[in-house]
Amino acid sequence: MEPDLLGPPYESQTLDLGHDDEGPVVATLVRRRAEAPTRRAVLYVHGFIDYFFQTHLADFFVDRGWDFYAVDLRKYGRSLLPHQTPNFCRDVRDYYPDLDAAVQVVREQDGHDEILLLGHSTGGLVGALWAHDRREARLIDGLLLNSPFLDFNAAWVLRRPLLALVAGLGRRAPYRRFPMGVRELYGQSLHHEHRGEWSYDLRWKPLAGFPIHTGWLAAIRDGHRRVRAGLAIDVPVLVACGARSFYGRRWREAARHADAVLNVEHIARWAPRLGPRVSVVRIDGGVHDLTLSTPSVRATVFGAFDHWLRAQLPSGPKRPTD
Repeated sequence: MEPDLLGPPYESQTLDLGHDDEGPVVATLVRRRAEAPTRRAVLYVHGFIDYFFQTHLADFFVDRGWDFYAVDLRKYGRSLLPHQTPNFCRDVRDYYPDLDAAVQVVREQDGHDEILLLGHSTGGLVGALWAHDRREARLIDGLLLNSPFLDFNAAWVLRRPLLALVAGLGRRAPYRRFPMGVRELYGQSLHHEHRGEWSYDLRWKPLAGFPIHTGWLAAIRDGHRRVRAGLAIDVPVLVACGARSFYGRRWREAARHADAVLNVEHIARWAPRLGPRVSVVRIDGGVHDLTLSTPSVRATVFGAFDHWLRAQLPSGPKRPTD
């Protein structure tokens, strides 16, 4: 591990993932250790147009005796290389080697025997599918999903028939740009130079996002179809999301208190399809990344996380044996 851009006590390690059709590929694993040695660890997976910067999330786990890790997936954040298409994938399974390599470090290099996977938005979709497909290897002990991306936030005719056509195009011409993007209102509600309280690198998390490509849309659609068909994740799962969504195209104060990215009713609808041990919590006033909500709402979010952790992973920090 080397010093991370966040500064002490954060460290990071580059994970070499070989090559794809654009050239060399890496992921980046960030680590912050708890004060006392522990065999418990959480691995955080960010969302689309995102990377790890949420140090207060690490504080929450470290204060409870967990070592904290976060992975910047290939073509995101710390892992984005000059020759790459930002945030692009052809298949959600493209990210499996990133998670496999990160868990290998957490388990084999650093000696943890209990792992919680925490995924936000697209990271929640990736993490859920990975947890299902890797369940026989018993790599994780719990799954916590923060506003997971389980369906597109659009009308049915766009989510189903139109995207079926786009998916076909995505397989033939994956790098073709799709005339759809993210609204800047969510980013404006977060970043301290606009209407928010958070400081992060706008090169890696731009307000208007990066161009969306048909190959990415096809990959996400295929992941959604698998979720709707039903998964069999066999560890405890918490799905947390906001109580309402925001659909305005102009700034209103309500954007600070609702999910301006996804349809929260979709999240609640499809969450039970993840496995037999799923709990769902709706957070009044929660934004898309619940941990970036206003201070009073954040307290509710972390209270819900803490309650679920105590109920489902109650053993307390495990001390390494000499």
